[in-house]
Amino acid sequence: MRSISRLLGAVCLSAVLFGCQQATQSSIEEITESRVINFEPAWTLSELSREIQAGNVSSETAVKTYLQRIELLDRAGPRLQSVLSINPDAIKQAQALDMELKNGKSRGPLHGVPILIKDNIETADNMPTTAGALALKDNLNGRDAPLVANLRAQGAVVLGKTNLSEWANFRSTKSISGWSALGGQTRNPHILDRSPCGSSAGSGAAMAAHLAAGTIGTETNGSIICPATSNGIVGFKPTVGLVSQEFIIPISSTQDTAGPMTLTVRDAALMLDGMVSGSRSLRFTGQLSSDGLKGKRVGVLRFAEGDMHEINLMFSEALDVLEDAGAILIDIDEFEAPDGFWSDAFDVLKVEFKATLNNYLASTGSAVKTRSLADIIAYNVTISDQEMPLFDQDIFEMSEAKAGLDDPAYLESLTKILRATRENGLDNFIKDYNVELVVVPSRGPSFLINPVTGDNAGGGPGAGWLAAIAGYPHLSVPMGEMRGLPIGISFMGPAGSDAEILSAGHAYEIRSKKRMDPVFLPSAEQSERIKKAFIRN
Repeated sequence: MRSISRLLGAVCLSAVLFGCQQATQSSIEEITESRVINFEPAWTLSELSREIQAGNVSSETAVKTYLQRIELLDRAGPRLQSVLSINPDAIKQAQALDMELKNGKSRGPLHGVPILIKDNIETADNMPTTAGALALKDNLNGRDAPLVANLRAQGAVVLGKTNLSEWANFRSTKSISGWSALGGQTRNPHILDRSPCGSSAGSGAAMAAHLAAGTIGTETNGSIICPATSNGIVGFKPTVGLVSQEFIIPISSTQDTAGPMTLTVRDAALMLDGMVSGSRSLRFTGQLSSDGLKGKRVGVLRFAEGDMHEINLMFSEALDVLEDAGAILIDIDEFEAPDGFWSDAFDVLKVEFKATLNNYLASTGSAVKTRSLADIIAYNVTISDQEMPLFDQDIFEMSEAKAGLDDPAYLESLTKILRATRENGLDNFIKDYNVELVVVPSRGPSFLINPVTGDNAGGGPGAGWLAAIAGYPHLSVPMGEMRGLPIGISFMGPAGSDAEILSAGHAYEIRSKKRMDPVFLPSAEQSERIKKAFIRN
């Protein structure tokens, strides 16, 4: 029998290193009184859903246990700092959902399931939507983003909001992934001094540490995929437009999307079903198949495979799994972005950020005093010791200097980057190589958190920017580990192929079984393998 004692003991495996304090007897009793019966926080969302529907575990039990785990792992212990705020009404909402189920009403597979939402997505709960910034600490608008309303209609419980790279990592060219003025630095639960990566850092770290049954992230370019692979979980960036962007603090009108971050592909499909529809439709879950790769022609992006030997070996093994599952592999050896591509891509984001953020701020309540990007820039200067102790706001300043969405230079740049990533990029691969989807390692191992010089990811594999800028679906699934750090494999496809990409990833995942649980090492040097190599007898 698995019990709460297993949970409370497991989080203090490295008590000497972390100063972790065991839970008090009263806290154990408090949780036990909430009817923790065989509840295992490491269950997948699908497993928890099944137990709740069967009446074996209550939603109240799940909420209280996750809250205790957040207290032990996020606030104390290794102090992940992945959760920015807790919904004060989560327990009450769970109790109401338990009563519905007791009375024979199930809203669907997400009924009573606790989830965490990235804190750039509005919920109607008594929690501000801040993007991690002091300028929005009072941004309480009393409205659910449509994706949250849909999840709530399906019975999901919003447990709280996750920390993020402030302003979704679009404030400074010298930023530190996972840091925000309100939330501090989120840490990677596998190796704590390594980056959780991407702007959805908190959602990735919280999911890996089992602080909720599922989490929601957002992506403009890599902000779901990077934390998914770096934290060893599944992350799915849908086709842009599939999930509503309303009431989400924006960067880009052409690239932004929210997406699920979960333990398994099935969980991601269940979350996506809930995000796009408040009904019990299983549009994506229903299309998952163990034969999702059978007969599929799959392009292998050799040009983006990188030269990290250990990752190449992992990828080769993954390709063997794809072939064993019935995939037909076709190498794609060459591709280059056109001259000026990256400058054009950055300019597009800067123009869209200024326009979309100003529109968003105009919709917020009177408690928000910064009503434009220019206001935020000025406000940050007045509190620079709190907002800019580590890096500046040069992206904000560059964005403010840009013209509007009708600027001919912007429209030309947008046309160029869409053509490069769509008809001359992913669409071209699909057409010229007669493939249905493409695969590549998601990226290299997580880099060190560096408060001196900021992020330094260096080179490495991956081509997720193609799907991000094109607005096409992209799935990352665990592929293995490199010296204690997770590595993912990416599945990408044309616009609207979300169900096919999820099914292909599911078929790979159930055969490969490469997901690893975190061990909360303070540094890579603390692993037995590396310690043995470092220290001479």
